[in-house]
Amino acid sequence: MPDSFKSLGDVFRKEPAFKYLREVVKSSDVVNDFYKIFPDFEKIALPLKVDKKVLKLRVENPTWRSEMKFRESEIVERINKFYNEERIKQIRFSS
Repeated sequence: MPDSFKSLGDVFRKEPAFKYLREVVKSSDVVNDFYKIFPDFEKIALPLKVDKKVLKLRVENPTWRSEMKFRESEIVERINKFYNEERIKQIRFSS
């Protein structure tokens, strides 16, 4: 096999053309893994999406929304620690 061939994984991880796609995949990982990181939040919050490192969460109960807003920095830190990189900078809450 010629030396110029690259694995699909290498191409996906390193090629500049796939930068946007890598960001989309990382964002969807946060939504998909949210309950792995926070199993206790399963009945409290619904992760909607990540856009520009802002996680959008739906929290119906105003008391829980207030509590989660109070703990926002802790939640962001825990998510970023789970991935060993900064994936989230802020959380926006909706009802």
